[in-house]
Amino acid sequence: MLNHPTLDKLEALRFNGMVKALTEQMSVPDIDDLSFEERLGLLVDREMTEREDRRLKTRLRQAKLRQSACVEDIDYRHPRGLDKSLILDLAGCQWIKRHLNIMITGPTGVGKTWIACALAQKACREGYRALYLRLPKLLQELPIAKGDGTYINLLTRLAKIDVLILDDWGLSKLMAEQRRDLLEILEDRYDSRSTIVTSQLPLDKWHDIIGDPTLADAILDRLVHNAYKINLRGESMRKRKTLLTAPMGSG
Repeated sequence: MLNHPTLDKLEALRFNGMVKALTEQMSVPDIDDLSFEERLGLLVDREMTEREDRRLKTRLRQAKLRQSACVEDIDYRHPRGLDKSLILDLAGCQWIKRHLNIMITGPTGVGKTWIACALAQKACREGYRALYLRLPKLLQELPIAKGDGTYINLLTRLAKIDVLILDDWGLSKLMAEQRRDLLEILEDRYDSRSTIVTSQLPLDKWHDIIGDPTLADAILDRLVHNAYKINLRGESMRKRKTLLTAPMGSG
């Protein structure tokens, strides 16, 4: 009974991990065989684990990743030109520490978004903040932010994200205001944060889709020149999955 006030105090301090660990220790018959320091160490370890788990869940929730993906589940069997050694290297997250970017290009359905989300999920597991955005939707939201006075706050928030995914780059040619907004975002992040871009367009077409040559040079200089390039190819994995799961004799 003497332990109950201690549990109450730990709960009041929000040491939930220690509460669980101490409760478990109380039910172990030979727990007294451990020294005080050993038991205390187990309590502290449990508390740290619980807190990190909560922080990770928060980071993943805030990242709003489109795909529930992780690097351990990436399929290298599908013939799409994916370099396993490169992915394993990127999974180490050194590219984030060096503030480098990743450009993932290829036709629809080859897993560009999935790989981007897997790398961002690994970043979250390593303690970095990530955020998934579709570029077309972001470019629609920026003029609204200017109108309601939240534009600067939005740019500030994006500038602080360690790994920003810009999905569906190049679906349509950029307008003048969109070019300027995109440059503002990338300028704030240049050499201080990392960005992952996915696009169906090959890199040599990006200059044209941006439009203005001067702004295109400025945007690509901040985005592409310090980036890893992953060029995927092959048949859509979604189409292949559909064929594999179709009933015999269908089609």
